[in-house]
Amino acid sequence: MILLKAQKVITGDGKTIIEDGGIVYAADKILAVGKAEALSADFPQAEVRDYGSGTILPGLMDAHIHLGYYWTQPDLHRYNDFMIAYYAQKQAETCLAKGVTTIRDCCGPQFLLETLRLAAEKGFVKAPRILHTDRGICITGGHGHEDGIEEVDGAENIRHTIRRQKKDGADWIKLLTTNRDDICEFTQEELNAGVEETHRLGMKCVVHSGTQPGIQMCIDAGFDTIEHGNFLTVEQAKQMVKNRQSWTPTMYAYHFLAEYNQKVQEVGIDHSNQSTETYSHHLDFFESSVQAYSENFKAIYDEGVTILAGTDMVMLEAPSVPIVEELELMVRYGLTPIEAIQTATQNPARVFDLSEVTGELKTGLQADILVVDGDATTDIEALRNVRQVFLAGAEV
Repeated sequence: MILLKAQKVITGDGKTIIEDGGIVYAADKILAVGKAEALSADFPQAEVRDYGSGTILPGLMDAHIHLGYYWTQPDLHRYNDFMIAYYAQKQAETCLAKGVTTIRDCCGPQFLLETLRLAAEKGFVKAPRILHTDRGICITGGHGHEDGIEEVDGAENIRHTIRRQKKDGADWIKLLTTNRDDICEFTQEELNAGVEETHRLGMKCVVHSGTQPGIQMCIDAGFDTIEHGNFLTVEQAKQMVKNRQSWTPTMYAYHFLAEYNQKVQEVGIDHSNQSTETYSHHLDFFESSVQAYSENFKAIYDEGVTILAGTDMVMLEAPSVPIVEELELMVRYGLTPIEAIQTATQNPARVFDLSEVTGELKTGLQADILVVDGDATTDIEALRNVRQVFLAGAEV
């Protein structure tokens, strides 16, 4: 039995801060959360770990990550199945090092995430709690096809693919339907079929959709979470609230890509052998995405849409698992640190149907705990100062 105490405890519900607080856990379960002094009296036998002026909060969740995305590696031709597995394991370790104890992997090589999850359960490797979508589904030649996404056309074929991906271990189903233009690659009939079949099988579905009219078509189809939604409007947000749909904006990814492509234009760096004209087109898209996020994010949040923190960062030059950078942007755009942290704790736990498992510091839940130096209630950057991470009570 262990008592962790610190100057601040954030429970993860978007509002509760306990001054001079603590948390008691034994084995993998949280026994109590409250004032450290009271907990010391109630659990005199507990081993005490005092983190002083630090902050204790729930382990974070990354709602959009790609552990096995190796396609931007300069020597990707050398990445056989074994190398990809080692690469994914390294990314999983980075998650834990940054305080991320639960992830939703939004598509990767077939069987990779299911195998990694099993390996972690058996104790062969260390990894966060994993939910995943298997390979993902796009149209023939659609967005992501060059990165191993499964190409499928037609409503019935989509239904068949969803059934097979469930058989292969997928927890969620993902469709990808927009690129960096105004074309929705799947038809409304195909999108509807994807949602209907996923829900019929008792699963949830996520969609990559960043532009109009694709965003509206995906909202109408009923996807549980809209990923990216670069140009999501306030009016659409109102519809999402009524539909109980969630949004994973992945803003840092587009900020990074805008800065990266600007650098490409300025100094001529080109690691992917694309032409300057192509980069110029990308830069326009990325910069307009950043502008849209800056103008709309807070207004969409104020409408009551459930927002999930996700990183989606797969560029070779980008930081791995930039979950703190994503939360920092949310604060820059108007959220308090406590509100931003909720997008990586309670919110995804609810959407992932894990509220009885994790997502908050709450009696009876798994002891997924992050300890940082500094006051994360006032300074979101304190989350960069990771002191200790616990997954189901085990130090990682």
